[in-house]
Formats: sequence, C-alpha cells, structure tokens
Amino acid sequence: MDPQGPQAAEMRAPAQRDLDIPPSQLPAQAGLFLDFDGTLVDLIDRPDAVQANARVRDLVAALAERLDGRLAIVTGRDADFVRKQLGLQSIGIAGSHGQEIHFADGRSSVPEIPLSLADVAIALDRLAQAHQGLLVERKPLGVALHYRMVPELEAASLALASELAEAHGLYLQPGKMMVELRARGGDKGSAVARFLETPLFDRAVPIMLGDDLTDEPGFAAAAAHGGWGVLVGPLRRTSARYRLEGVGDVLDWLERAIAPVNIEA
Repeated sequence: MDPQGPQAAEMRAPAQRDLDIPPSQLPAQAGLFLDFDGTLVDLIDRPDAVQANARVRDLVAALAERLDGRLAIVTGRDADFVRKQLGLQSIGIAGSHGQEIHFADGRSSVPEIPLSLADVAIALDRLAQAHQGLLVERKPLGVALHYRMVPELEAASLALASELAEAHGLYLQPGKMMVELRARGGDKGSAVARFLETPLFDRAVPIMLGDDLTDEPGFAAAAAHGGWGVLVGPLRRTSARYRLEGVGDVLDWLERAIAPVNIEA
C-alpha cells in the first residue's frame, strides 16, 4: 500500500479529544468541498441504489448560489453519477478520489484508464460470484469491491485486492467496508488544491467535509491553504478541526451556515 495514502495521513495526525462542531458562521470567501457518500447521503448496502433526495439537491444548489460558485463535490464516485444525482451542470466535481476533475466552466482533467483494470474486474467478479453479498463496482479509473453486507469477508477481500494491486501496479484504496484498485496519482487533497488554483476559488478559505479515510488528504489540503476540515461520523485520529455526527447534522449545519446572517461580510 502506498505509504503516502490516506491511512498514512491519518496516522500522522495527532491523537485528539472529541472535536467541536464547526462554527455556524462561514468565513468570508468560504469555499466548500463536500464528499458525497456518508456526507451528503447516507451509506447503504448497495452503492448503486443511492439516491440524493430533494433536500440535498436543493441545498447544494443554494450553496453554489450563496457562495458565488465556490463549491465542489470531491468524491470517490464516478463524477457523472454524482452530477446526475444532484442535477447540476455548473458546479465542480472531482470524481474517482480526485483523479477525474471537472471544473464548473466545463473544462476537465482525466488521466488515461489503466488497461489492467479489465483483468482486475474479472478477478474481483470471480470472488463476488463465489460469495453472495460481495459487490463489484466499476468506475472510470478504478474497480471497487464492497463487503458491507458480508463483513466476515473483509480479510479475503483485502487479500485479493492487495495481490491484484501488486501484480498490476495499481493503487490500493481502502474505504468504509470496501477496497478499490485504481490508477496511481492524485487524491482528494490534490483535487482541492487544483480547484483552489482556479480564478473561481481565488482567495477562498477552503472547508472540506468528509467521513472516510480517503477524505484525510482533503482535510490536510484545506488546512494548508488556511481553511479547515470537518470529520463526519465517529471520532478517530484525523486532520480535521471540527466534527459532525452524521449526514443529518451535515445538512442541518449547511442550511444554517448559508443563512445571510451566518456569512461574514
């Protein structure tokens, strides 16, 4: 496993007592970077069945308008899937853990697809066919194996994924009850940094919200650029400065944060 990955970032973070909830007042020129699964929508057994409800869609649209476009979704998902879920064309989305970047102005930056992903998908399919409850998810730049419905198969899933990653020179990306093999290079931190280089985010104070280990580079990037991270879910060692308990708390906080009285002049 890549020693510079999100698990390493988490281990470098200092041990912390419980974190405060983020301030209700957003800083002037705030720029929001939001994870999708586990942050805007609840995690469910079947990732292909996730649906963003009207509250989420309306809230993301309101955030983009209130912040003059300084909003991006930074997710492990396929960017097209998230865009269809939210129904918005004019926001930035970094999909595939920050590797495929689609800017609000229509520009995109997507690396080449590793040819070995086809063979990897076949190998993961074989394991899933042998064990009911395992799910294989194909992404533009990776293949994920979900074992949420069969947690007893975590060890077998990780072992096969590790073997395939080494054999094909791919990056092994752990997550919540899943493991993904993907192209090397790029993460949610580098995606945040790319957005911050654009005129839309000029002088923005970055705020990153996320629930998973894969969000740790995003928290670190936000802090490095004068902002902060918000961990969603149970407390763990993290680079985030604040914490919210779950998706419902995230949506409540975002709705309060964009009220006119809660953004600094």
